[in-house]
Amino acid sequence: RIESLSGLEARGITRVLPSERHGHSVMGYIQMSLLWFSANISANNLAVGLLGPLLFGLGFLDSAMCSVFGILVGSAATAYMSIWGAQSGNRTMIVARYFMGYWPAKLPCILNMILMIGYGTIDCIIGGQILSAVSGGSMSIVVGIVVVALISWVVAVFGMAIFHVYERWAWIPQVIVLFILVGSAGPSFNANLQNTGDAGAITAGRLSFFSLQLSVPVSWAAASSDFYVYYPESTKKWKVFLMTMTGLTLSFTFVNMLGIGLASGIATNPLWDEANKVSSGALILAGYGPLNGFGKFCGVIVALGVISNNIPGTYASALGFQVLGRYGKMVPRYFWVCVIVLIYFICAVAGRNNLFDILQNFVALMGYWTMIFVAIVLQEHLMFRRPGLAGGFDWTAWEDKTRLPLGLAALVAFLVGWAGAIIGMYQNWYMGPVAAKIGGIGADIGVWLGCAFALVVFPPLRYLELRKYGR
Repeated sequence: RIESLSGLEARGITRVLPSERHGHSVMGYIQMSLLWFSANISANNLAVGLLGPLLFGLGFLDSAMCSVFGILVGSAATAYMSIWGAQSGNRTMIVARYFMGYWPAKLPCILNMILMIGYGTIDCIIGGQILSAVSGGSMSIVVGIVVVALISWVVAVFGMAIFHVYERWAWIPQVIVLFILVGSAGPSFNANLQNTGDAGAITAGRLSFFSLQLSVPVSWAAASSDFYVYYPESTKKWKVFLMTMTGLTLSFTFVNMLGIGLASGIATNPLWDEANKVSSGALILAGYGPLNGFGKFCGVIVALGVISNNIPGTYASALGFQVLGRYGKMVPRYFWVCVIVLIYFICAVAGRNNLFDILQNFVALMGYWTMIFVAIVLQEHLMFRRPGLAGGFDWTAWEDKTRLPLGLAALVAFLVGWAGAIIGMYQNWYMGPVAAKIGGIGADIGVWLGCAFALVVFPPLRYLELRKYGR
């Protein structure tokens, strides 16, 4: 009865056959960009921009440069992973089986679920903070968290059709109110803000903030194909890459520049400084301060904008339960959506006063494994797949363990990559021995060492695996 509801997507991880997909259209390609633009032009990503000046001590120019180039690298990785959805008709974590094997692919699946739950937690917190600030503190952050979680749950339960319609239009009010924020807060931005600390500290800050900015867009890499499975099999890969890259880059760059601008003005604007001591959401609302009541209305729109970011992650993580095994697959997708929403709602309530710590530690930590995963996929694709059925992949074998790679080489390379990330990571609770040597104070290079280790280890191991097992 539930699955008979109009607009509800009953399909889970089952492959979408070519005969079940819609046709080519210009709007279909535009929707690719709109989806990612709408999902990421949100306050949670704006909050990441704050960290350049506030946490890493970078000036306006250095923060902006690290942000732009980090976003470009991270967006390119996610855009690459997005090409497999239309080609295969399979979800990203099903596609992972073709690169890491049936059983080893469950490891990135679990990590991706944790990642998406983490971002759902961040979205709820920042949305709750802004709504609480709009009310002058009379409404608790918890009530705002409930609002964000509830709307995200409704759209994610119905699935792909409603999701695409929502993302097609949700960006419009966001763009309007964010441009209003530029006009309202822009005069207080300090474009002349300089770096703080000695040369070593500045270098360490640049490395860490660049890696953090890369980690945010690349966090979509393990889910990006999920939203293209209904596109025709003949969809051009370069078009998928270009449209995805465009949507990601424009949205992340815009909101991060706003975040950097707000952070740069704190030192010279006492009202912003006081607001920042309350929460990141209060700081965003303070940017609308000159507009009085209308500014609060804009703040509400910004708060509700995090829902667009929350929906795709909720959708993708719910599918992860079905990828993990046949018992999870037997349970409908919409039930797992309810579980995911409940989990990140509880996490958001528990961590509502620790947003900066979550942003700094969680986002970078999750960026490590996604870049390692992308590196393995890229090498398998370019070095070991021969031309043949569907470009070297038999997409009908998505559930057949005997026709998929064993994944031993990929698993070892993934774990070795993690070892590299561990010795290069820099977090509040742990500093790797290599990371500690940078700049005298330490810097986060975990994502780079992790990728390097995986890139070196995977090719010879995969060659041996093919020689011995033939798949």
